[in-house]
Amino acid sequence: MKKRTTSVSPPGADHKSFWFRFSRQLDLQLMVIPAMALILIFSYLPMYGVLMAFQDYDIFQGFLHSPWVGLKHFKMFFEAPEFWTVMRNTFVISALRLLIGFPAPILLALILNEISHLRFKRIIQTVSYLPHFLSWVIVSGFVASMLATDNGSINMLLQRLHLVNEPVNFLSIPEYFWAILIGTGVWKEIGFSAIVYLAAIAGINPEIYEAASIDGASRLKKIWYITLPGITGVITIFIILAVGDILSAGFEDILLLAKNPVLQDVSDVIDTYVYRVGIRNSLFSYAAAVGLFKSVISVVLLTAANMMARKLGRSLW
Repeated sequence: MKKRTTSVSPPGADHKSFWFRFSRQLDLQLMVIPAMALILIFSYLPMYGVLMAFQDYDIFQGFLHSPWVGLKHFKMFFEAPEFWTVMRNTFVISALRLLIGFPAPILLALILNEISHLRFKRIIQTVSYLPHFLSWVIVSGFVASMLATDNGSINMLLQRLHLVNEPVNFLSIPEYFWAILIGTGVWKEIGFSAIVYLAAIAGINPEIYEAASIDGASRLKKIWYITLPGITGVITIFIILAVGDILSAGFEDILLLAKNPVLQDVSDVIDTYVYRVGIRNSLFSYAAAVGLFKSVISVVLLTAANMMARKLGRSLW
């Protein structure tokens, strides 16, 4: 019998192969450098500013000479009278966006996938994803004009239908704010988010649908047993990211739509609170502490969501 021989690679072979592959892909590696530079400059270097959360930061003394105060600013935030209001608004708005805004693009993608008329389908896609490219400044002005008491289209329609006798100032009534905010967000992002799910649906083998048609499956059964399981991986990844981002209830949209001080009790979330109390009042250390608290909780939620997804066979890491 011949003895099986194992080849032993000489020392440094893997190292040489790495640099060989790197040189062969030099053009691709150079394309990655700008993205890595942006991440380094805007994501990693600013992390040094986390020290500010544990200091009474003075802009003239800098990080090295500002006095250390430990967890003082965290205690201030937990003991602040606005703490529970801010946390309630943050979690409620985020939960509403997750429950309403997350399934909306999936539903739109499923509907568009069932449309056989290509021209009509393209028109719907174009109309639905165009609002994504509008800034929140434009969108907020558009919403304010529609809901205005003076010649606002919504109030005019309600009066024509005899549903109200006088114009309603929607943006001054706290009970309506969450519905306006969530509805505007869904309208703005539903089309653009649906593109990802449409791309995932396009990757499903069409022969599976043909086999289901031969077996007499209806459209709803094809959606339930073929389409949805085929995009489960994409849905799971987006759910994990959404859970990790649950404390980011919004900043620009809330800041622009909730200009009336009457709405502060239902619109003040962590991001707007940091801007209002920390940045505008120059309490930089306090703002950094609140921001760090938000980041830590987000990491914990993201890790927990990923662990749950891993048990189902889908996870980010």
